[in-house]
Formats: sequence, structure tokens, C-alpha cells
Amino acid sequence: MVDADQTFVIVGGGLAGAKAAETLRAEGFTGRVILICDERDHPYERPPLSKGFLLGKEERHSVFVHEPAWYARNDIELHLGQTVDAIDRTAKTVRFGDDGTLAHYDKLLLATGAEPRRLDIPGTGLAGVHHLRRLAHAERLKGVLAALGRDNGHIVIAGAGWIGLEVAAAAREYGAEVTVVAPQPTPLYGVFGPEIGQMFTDLHAERGVRFHFGTRLAEITGQDGMVLAARTEDGEEHPAHDVLAAIGAAPRTGLAEAAGLTLVDRSQGGGIAVDERLRTSDPDIYAAGDVAAYHHALFDVRLRVEHWANALNGGPAAARAMLGRELTYDRVPYFFSDQYDVGLEYSGWAPPGAYDQVVIRGDAGKRQFIAFWLKQGRVLAGMNVNVWDVTEPIQRLIRSTAQVNTEALADPHVALDSLVP
Repeated sequence: MVDADQTFVIVGGGLAGAKAAETLRAEGFTGRVILICDERDHPYERPPLSKGFLLGKEERHSVFVHEPAWYARNDIELHLGQTVDAIDRTAKTVRFGDDGTLAHYDKLLLATGAEPRRLDIPGTGLAGVHHLRRLAHAERLKGVLAALGRDNGHIVIAGAGWIGLEVAAAAREYGAEVTVVAPQPTPLYGVFGPEIGQMFTDLHAERGVRFHFGTRLAEITGQDGMVLAARTEDGEEHPAHDVLAAIGAAPRTGLAEAAGLTLVDRSQGGGIAVDERLRTSDPDIYAAGDVAAYHHALFDVRLRVEHWANALNGGPAAARAMLGRELTYDRVPYFFSDQYDVGLEYSGWAPPGAYDQVVIRGDAGKRQFIAFWLKQGRVLAGMNVNVWDVTEPIQRLIRSTAQVNTEALADPHVALDSLVP
């Protein structure tokens, strides 16, 4: 039974943390809610940072989860620009801020997110080497891309994942020259495998993006502290005025590790190990968002999902679990992307090696289709490209775990709903 004398502390002021605070109040919790954020900006959503905001199509204020006054109005004790540096599980306190403020908790939520992986090569200290994770990064990069476009400048992007490709698309829309360097044979290889990855190569190449696959950056060279070029491991040199490191993100687990919570090995994706209720190895501490690694019964694997929908849904789920609600967090992973005139949504989990067949419904050449990844006739994942309002039936197909008729699955005239048992 939760009462008004209890204090719930949330560490991490991203989407997961902000939505958890919102849910606590929406579910009727009347105790103290303390939200501690190490950024000075109010909690915001990250997808616009590589999409609409980066392109100048969305205003700065539009990225925030709530208007600033919402927190005081809902009696959320918001601490901006404050870092939590210790958890005392015995005393049930967190220590934060420059003055070492102690806050007691009855329940604690860790929504500490992830941070960009750094390039471990010479030259990363030069001006003009960028990462994209925070609003301040996006504001700086937006100005950089605009300047590169005006001056016919060149940016080299290390990594061909979602951030790398979305920034490449934005850079080309600004008019900048773009080279993408990646060790895999196609973009997004770890997500889609080679069958669909080639589509993204073609999409970007048609817009003038140059790709250099099968290698990594080895060195960034410069003069007078400024970037001049980026050299790859196979000896090629690409001229560059700026370099973006888009080689993935690492879960921010340092606080949890110091507190003795169970973690997941990096080889398995890393993160804080949580159960189906998003509870850590300490029954009074929960984790949600990018940092949480949970066992997904549908795919029989432990997943750590670094996407908007997981933060949007995981934060509220953790809040309800903290309140004692019975639940199982088993959302089908979902993400979306916009690149040039291509919009897509992906549901499921099917990395290379997990599937044995890819079925295409529609016209892949015209980039208006749905791709399905299957294992022994069972749909593991589906991606709709410039085809809309199909996410729900795709997720129902995935959840059904039933074998499907692949000819019917590939036929656009057969309703997807009719294939769900």
C-alpha cells in the first residue's frame, strides 16, 4: 500500500524519467516525487535531435516532454543540472549535486539512459569532432551543417546506424558534402541484415552521400586545432571540415554498478538487469529506458532497447510497478525513422542470424513496401516503408507466434489482419 508519506526518486531526466513522474501523479500517488536530471534543460524527447529539430523544421520548445511550469503544478521536485554520484542501498538514499545533498527514497527509478560511444583514435580532441545525444549537441550540429551547406563543406560520419544516416540525410538537405564510413557491408546491417540494408545505400547514394564500407576511422588529422581530414584503417583519406562519431551508445550503468546492482555483460548488450516488472536485483530499485535490460518472453532473449517507444512506455510501466501494480513489461520493440522522402516504422526483433527468410509485400524499388523477417514461418519483425497504419496488425502477427502463409503475406491484396489467427 502506497501512502502520502513515501518518497519516490527518479534519476534521469529524459523521456522515461519524465513520463514516470507523470504516471505517478496520474495514478494517484500523493507522496514526494523527486526527479534529478544532470542536464540543465527540462526533460525532452530525443528523436527530433536527428530529425525535425536538426533540420530546422521544429522549434526548440517543441522537443520538451512538458512545459516548464508543469513540474511545479504537479508537485514534482525537479533538480536540473544535478548529478547523482552515489546510492546507499542500506540507508536508502541518493547523493547528488555539488553540495552532496542526500535524498531518502522508498522506491528508486534509474532512468539514466545512454551516452555516445567515443572514437578511440588520434585527433578526437580537434574542434569539429561531434557527437549527437543531447539538445546542446543538436543545437551545435545544426549550425555546423548550415555552415557546411553554405560553404560546400564536407562532413565525415563514422557509423551507418540510425543516427549516422539521419544526420547524413540532414547534412545533404543543408547542402553539405557527406562521406559515411562503416565496418559493415551495408547500413544498418545489425538491424536489417544485407537484404534491406542495400536499400539505404541506394537511397543515400542517390542523394550524393558517399559510402566507404568495410573499414573504420583510424585517425582524424588537422591543423591549428581544426579538422582537415579523416583517414581509415585501409589507408584512404577523406577530406573533412567536421567529423561525427555515430558508432552507437553505451548504457550509463556506473551508478548502478557502484551500488552493487546486477548488470548485463556488454557482449549481451549491457545495461541494468531487470525482471518483467522492470525491477532490479534490489526490490526497491527499478530501471527503465535505454539503460534497462529485460528478458522478453516473446523472443526468449534479454533485450536493451535504445528507442523512443521504449522510454515512452517503459517509464510509465516502471512507475506502475513501483506503486505495486501487477504487470509484465513485454512491449514489442518499435522505432521509426525519416530520411529524405522515406518514412518507416519497424516492429519486432530480428538481427542477422535470428531469421531464415525475408518476405517483401509491395514495391521495394519504389520504396513503398513492408518487409517481414521470419523464422520457420513465424514473423519476428516487420518494417513498413512509406506504407502507413499497419503497425498494429504487424505487431499482432508477431505476438501470435503462428506460422503464416508466406505467399499471402507477400500479397498486398490480402489484408494483414486476416493472417492473424
